[in-house]
Amino acid sequence: MFQVQRSKTRSRSAFSMLELIYHSIVREIRKDHRNAVVGMIMNMMQTIFFVTAFYFMFSILGLKGSAIRGDFLLYIMSGVFLFITHTKAMGAVLGAEGPASAMMKHAPMNTIVSITSSAIASLYIQVLSMCFVLYLYHVIFGPITIVDPIGAMGTVLLAWFSGVAVGMIILSIKPWFPGFVSIASSIYARANMIASGKMFVANSLPGFILPVFNCNPLFHSIDQARGYVFINYNPHYTSISYPLKVSLILIMVGLMLEFYTRKNASVSWDAAR
Repeated sequence: MFQVQRSKTRSRSAFSMLELIYHSIVREIRKDHRNAVVGMIMNMMQTIFFVTAFYFMFSILGLKGSAIRGDFLLYIMSGVFLFITHTKAMGAVLGAEGPASAMMKHAPMNTIVSITSSAIASLYIQVLSMCFVLYLYHVIFGPITIVDPIGAMGTVLLAWFSGVAVGMIILSIKPWFPGFVSIASSIYARANMIASGKMFVANSLPGFILPVFNCNPLFHSIDQARGYVFINYNPHYTSISYPLKVSLILIMVGLMLEFYTRKNASVSWDAAR
């Protein structure tokens, strides 16, 4: 009754949406731990643990000879970083607030803001963790050389984007099949431990095995990343366009499915399942 009605222009609405996304990103970053710094350190330690575990696995199994000629630890990190970025992005989108969530009762909050903030928060944490680990390696063990840092960072963004795309598809069907989605997302993440190609390069695979991995967008991203990181590797069997096209298609399909789910969602689903 006593409120002043203001007509919103498109620019004002855009800035309001960006402000809402910003606050949602901050909330997502602080959601896992009250202290943002401690949460960041925990994520960095997870990244360091992955790199260390794969280093010892390669050393014990004698797989160092299959790596690209150059810095062996950088070879491992180039695969692990993209794998974690992709998996974390998928998990962040899958864990975003759904249409039946209590947060959706607070206008102007909506599912698109929730998904966007979760995805960007995941990227922010992973990029900081990656830069910190590379800085530690550069200072403690010796200087590192990346042939094309901009191209390598582009493949990191591509791995993140494909993770968001896969997460969108899984999130859109989550309210309908929650049990199946939980199992399918776990299987996908576990399968990518090998299917992502972080332990080998496409140029070294036999011709009859290559098509099995070639349909995975993350496989293309990691293989292309090593082409940008190492001067001695030129990927012949992967491309940048394939994961980009697949991710755009999955995003479009995921948005359509999410829109349909949002229109038919019911709060009683959470109580019934």
